[in-house]
Amino acid sequence: MKQTYLPWFLLVCAIGLSTTAAYYSIIGLSVVFSGVAIPVIVMGSFLEVSKLAIATYLHNSWNKIYTMLKVYLTTALVVLSLITSIGIYGLLSGGFQQNIAKLEANGKRIENIQSKKTRYDELKREYQTEKTALNRDISALRNALSTSTTTLHVDKSSGIVSRGELSGNRKSFEYQLAQTKIQHDAITTKIDALNDSITALDMQILDLQSSEDMSNELGVVQYVHDLSGWDMKSIANAFILILIFVFDPLAIMLVIATNQAFEQIKPKLNIYGEPKPLEPEPTPQPTTLTNRPDLIQQIEQIEQSSATSKRKAAAIDELKRKLEDDDSITY
Repeated sequence: MKQTYLPWFLLVCAIGLSTTAAYYSIIGLSVVFSGVAIPVIVMGSFLEVSKLAIATYLHNSWNKIYTMLKVYLTTALVVLSLITSIGIYGLLSGGFQQNIAKLEANGKRIENIQSKKTRYDELKREYQTEKTALNRDISALRNALSTSTTTLHVDKSSGIVSRGELSGNRKSFEYQLAQTKIQHDAITTKIDALNDSITALDMQILDLQSSEDMSNELGVVQYVHDLSGWDMKSIANAFILILIFVFDPLAIMLVIATNQAFEQIKPKLNIYGEPKPLEPEPTPQPTTLTNRPDLIQQIEQIEQSSATSKRKAAAIDELKRKLEDDDSITY
């Protein structure tokens, strides 16, 4: 990048970053002090402009101002930078709190559904245990119907063995079997209903998780949380602090760098207050008696020039030394 374009590029960056930092800070402070938002916006705007003015003044006049003024203005600059950082922190943390509130609300919904699903699972296991017992009872009653409702009878005269039914036992077993089947069918219906409920809860959890993943605006914070297991609020605070400690100081440094860059491309003035030529100045020749009037004329021109007193004095002393050298050569 050409030397003449660099200061303008720095100026654009400094104005953009300073304006952005000021906007975020003022909006953040107005959110923190929402009861007096308008006065805070007015006060914050002038404080931001004053901060940049202080930074520029300290850079340009550091060697010319009193020590107490340096201390006060430097302290004020640091305090104003902290105020800007507080405003930016308030704005960013407020946005994070909204996102984390949505995420926490969604997480609580998932937890409630999970707890309901856990109760359904426990109830289902109880019903399955009861159903297993009923299945054993049904098997036992069926075996009893086939073996315990008949008896063998031997005719003493003829010796013939005959089989007879015990009608009382059979009716009892049939009644118990019917009642057990009714209970079994009722338990089966309840288990089927619980399975449907558990499936519906699983679908709700999947829907909530998928919508959470699609609308999750935390991004990197969520990723670091999943990767490290740290608390999401602590991670977000760390990111915000890193950002605010780079944001405003960088804006101030860019303002100072812009001032310095413009000073470097400013035309250089010679001892007479005139712009120096671009070509190198000729090597001065030794002073002799022949140019003594010229030296005196140069001293007068320097005294009438607009250069600073310090530069005038240095140039006049140099010319006077040359005059003294001429005097020593003459005599």
